[in-house]
Amino acid sequence: MTRQKILITGASSGLGAGMARAFAARGRDLALCARRTERLDELKAELLERHPGITVAVAALDVNDHEQVPKVFGALRDELGGIDRVIVNAGIGKGYPLGGGKLWANKATIETNLVAALVQIETAIEMFTAAGGGHLVLISSVLGNVGVPGHKAAYCASKAGLSSLGQSLRAEYSSGPIKVTVIEPGYIESEMTAKSNTTLLMVDNETGVRAMVDAIEKEKARAVVPGWPWRPLVELMKVLPTRFVHRFA
Repeated sequence: MTRQKILITGASSGLGAGMARAFAARGRDLALCARRTERLDELKAELLERHPGITVAVAALDVNDHEQVPKVFGALRDELGGIDRVIVNAGIGKGYPLGGGKLWANKATIETNLVAALVQIETAIEMFTAAGGGHLVLISSVLGNVGVPGHKAAYCASKAGLSSLGQSLRAEYSSGPIKVTVIEPGYIESEMTAKSNTTLLMVDNETGVRAMVDAIEKEKARAVVPGWPWRPLVELMKVLPTRFVHRFA
């Protein structure tokens, strides 16, 4: 099934902008939202210049403003004439060792990556139920499979929670018109990974996004991307003693 009208949160940069470019190249209509509207406007202009046959709607959205999420989703749906797929992508990578005195950083990560994601999920499911179907995509992380000591502890916990929500939804909507996919990216070049100074096993944005979009289009229940080397590494990380896991993370 072709999902023609796609909503992406956190679309102003990184993986969100990369997915927007990839879907635009496939002729899809896009609803893009993020906090940085100037970047969204630039991205919209770029996409329409390259692919004049598509429709691109943009809107300002801070996903932590929970009351605005259903309003913005609804306005974008109305502008496009419907939404077939929602990609819950907005997230941050702040963090500090637990007990290190920077609760605000860990709290912000949990609130943005998990609580705000829950609000987006609720909104999308309600929208799809009213429309008679749709495809919900949750952008988690390979680090949602394992706890990592240090500044990534809260990030891992937030992504583990998001993956768990996806698993619950897949069980609830195991049949019927609503499909649920959880994508677990490894290290893909983006603003977030640049700030983390992570270089081990990093792939460029285009390669990583291509793997993500291919998995999304197949509507897989769960996909670790890129498959090599991350699929075997994820399984290895699950069984390694915790003190060794940080070498991959």
